[in-house]
Amino acid sequence: MRPLSCQKSLAPFIASLLLLVALACQLEAGGIPLVTEDSGSGDAPVDWFVLYFSQPEAPSSSSLRGGLDQALADDIRRAGVSVDIAAQQLDLWSLRDALITAHRQGVQVRVVTESDYMDEKEMQDLIQAGIPVLGDQHEGLMHNKFVVIDRLEVCTGSMNFTVNGAYRNDNNLICVRSKNLADDYTTEFEEMFVDKHFGAGSAANTPYQTFGLNGTLLEVYFSPDDGTAARLLALIHEARESIYFLAYSFTSEELADALIVQAQAGLHVAGVIERSQAVSNYGTQFDRLRQAGIDVRLDNNPRSMHHKVLILDKEVVVTGSYNFSYSAETKNDENTLIIHRPDIAASFIVEFKRIFDQAR
Repeated sequence: MRPLSCQKSLAPFIASLLLLVALACQLEAGGIPLVTEDSGSGDAPVDWFVLYFSQPEAPSSSSLRGGLDQALADDIRRAGVSVDIAAQQLDLWSLRDALITAHRQGVQVRVVTESDYMDEKEMQDLIQAGIPVLGDQHEGLMHNKFVVIDRLEVCTGSMNFTVNGAYRNDNNLICVRSKNLADDYTTEFEEMFVDKHFGAGSAANTPYQTFGLNGTLLEVYFSPDDGTAARLLALIHEARESIYFLAYSFTSEELADALIVQAQAGLHVAGVIERSQAVSNYGTQFDRLRQAGIDVRLDNNPRSMHHKVLILDKEVVVTGSYNFSYSAETKNDENTLIIHRPDIAASFIVEFKRIFDQAR
């Protein structure tokens, strides 16, 4: 686990603030109000996030202790009011134990999962402990991976809440302290847990789709209701210097077309696709991207390169559960977080280069 906490230097904050002002002008001009939020962090104005990357080659990957799940389990144990978790799959005993502990301490714990994984032992342990667990019972996947703690903190990223997700696959997890972001994710959670709406049945009602948090612009999209692909296409076309991507699955012709156009326009475009998916997926865009001259490679992790990441102009990061696929856009329940912040982008670039240099 390699955490990046927020930086204490004001330089990134000032740069992000200037970017936020410029973007705010654009959004307001387009008729979209930009909500701003102060995370209430006092003298540390940028102290609102912690970013983690998995380390499949570290000793923790064999001991199955001290990985991304440990930080998340600790956060869950500190909950005072509520924990809502949307998990495609959960077999980490650390999270199971933390959820049961929180439940026994009087915290409201609620779980939504993909029905195909309801029978796994850890999920059944939650049910036997009295925690309400809802399966999606939907043709598409309940593919989300997020936790909302006390309606004040959101942890999300590419990591499934599994042993493979935390210790063997390449993944990211970011925890953000933000009431607005928590409201967004709670709204999505309750559409599933309370209203039983999944897939195309979900409403496009994200409360704060775009907002500023301590000088950083955040954007939130849920699929299939919020039009995630259209926003990603816009971001790609707006890029001026570079686009890096890490993709577990890449079958979207539209996104591939946009990357090819930008590469032909002179931008530095490069990426890595999970080998097993590039080989087996119908409609994989790996060959098209290669034939267009883009330096796209197959990953070298014997398990899975599970990121779903875009890094644009070394300033903007896209992460979450959203694979670059037709199913993610039209069928599955997915969440996408877009962060306009150079120091977070720099950390993702370090992860990108690590995977890219090992790829073939």
